[in-house]
Amino acid sequence: MAHRGADRQPEPADPSPDPVLAAADPTLTAAADAGIARAAAELVALSHSIHAEPELAFAEVRSAAKTLEPLHERGFAVETGVAGLDTAFTATYGHGPLVVGICAEYDALPEMGHACGHNIIAASAVGAALGLAEVADACAITVKVFGTPAEESGGGKVLMLERGVFDDVAMAMMVHPGPFDIVGARSLALSDLSVRYRGRAAHASAAPELGRNAGDAVTVAQVALGLLRQHLAPGQQLHGIVESGGVAPNIVPEHAELLYYLRAADSASLDDLMRRASACFEAGALATGTTHDIRLLAPTYTELTPDAAVLCAYREQITGIGRVPLAPELEAARPLGSTDMGNVTNVIPGIHPVIGIDAAGSVTHQPEFAAACVTGSADLAVIDGATALARTAIQVAGDQFHRERLLEHSVQRQEDFR
Repeated sequence: MAHRGADRQPEPADPSPDPVLAAADPTLTAAADAGIARAAAELVALSHSIHAEPELAFAEVRSAAKTLEPLHERGFAVETGVAGLDTAFTATYGHGPLVVGICAEYDALPEMGHACGHNIIAASAVGAALGLAEVADACAITVKVFGTPAEESGGGKVLMLERGVFDDVAMAMMVHPGPFDIVGARSLALSDLSVRYRGRAAHASAAPELGRNAGDAVTVAQVALGLLRQHLAPGQQLHGIVESGGVAPNIVPEHAELLYYLRAADSASLDDLMRRASACFEAGALATGTTHDIRLLAPTYTELTPDAAVLCAYREQITGIGRVPLAPELEAARPLGSTDMGNVTNVIPGIHPVIGIDAAGSVTHQPEFAAACVTGSADLAVIDGATALARTAIQVAGDQFHRERLLEHSVQRQEDFR
C-alpha cells in the first residue's frame, strides 16, 4: 500500500504558466457571497475570540470547539478527534463527488499568542465553508473543513495526511495573513531538531579534569554552524536556541540541549543541509569527549507546491474583490517560512495564499503583528479571505476540464492507498 504522506506530486494543471479557466457562475458566487455576508459578524467574533484565548500545539481545545460551533449550527456533519488527535476535526456538508477541503488553523505561539494570525485563518475557513454550503448542491461538491492543530510545531496536517484524513479530497485551500497579499506564496522545507549532548559532571574548580562538558559541546557546535553559514546554498537556513546548558556554575554540565530549525528551498536541499549540519553537531561531541543524539521533534515539512489552475482562479477572485496582490515575478523572493500545508500540496492540488492586513510595519511572529490581527484590517481579511476561497472553489468546480482533472487525480490517489 502506498504511504499516504508519500511525495506523490499532483499532475500539473496545464503546460502553460497561466491556465485558462471558465468564468465563475455569477449567480453561484452571489449566493456564496450572501452566505458569508450574513455570517460576517459571527466570523469576526470568532476571530477575536480565538485571539483572546491563545492555545499551544495539540492543546487547542477551546479554539477547536469555537471553530466548530458555527459549522455544526449550519448542519455540517462533525467528527472530532480525527487521526487520533484530540483537537483535530472534520466538518462536512454536501454530497457532490468533488471534495473541496478547507484547512483551519488555530494554534498560537508561546508567549506571543496569535502573532501568526491563525485566528484569521480559522475564521476565514469557516466563512468560506458557510458560503460554499449555500451552493454545494448546485456545484456538485462536498465541502469539508479540516481543523488542523499544531501548525507552528508538531505538524498536525502531516499526521492527518499520513493517517488518511485527506484521502478523498480533490482540492485543498486556506489563506494565511501577512503584511501584504501574495497569491503564489512560497515556503521552505523544514526539519525541527533536538540535539542532546551527554557528558560527565564534576566539580568545576576542585576536579574539572574529571568532567566532560556538554555545555562546551553546544558552544563548539554553534561555532561550527556559524562558520557553515557562509557556504550555505541559496534558500538554506539554520537557526536555533540553547534549551539547556547546565545547572550551576560550579558543576561541569553533564547535559545540554540545542533546539534547531533547518530550512531549505526544497526537500532535496534540506537533505543536503541536514547532512552538513549533522557534522557540526557531531563536531561538538568529538571536541569535548561527549556523546550526542539528534531527534526529529515533528514531521518534516515540505515546500509549498501550489496547483497552477487553482492559483490562477484565486488570483482572479482576490483581484476581483479589489485587492492588489504582489506581482507574480516577485513572489519567489518572499518565502513565508515553513508550513505543514506544504505536505498537503505535495499530495493534493491546493493553494496557500497570503491575505494582507495592515500590520503597521510588523511581520509575523512579532508581538505587534499579534496586535494587528484583531484590527479592522484583520476583520476585513477574514471576510475577503473567505469570499476569495469560496469563489475560487466555485470557479474551479464549474470548469469542466479542471473539475475532471481534479476528480481523476483524487480517484487515482485513493486507488494508490488501497
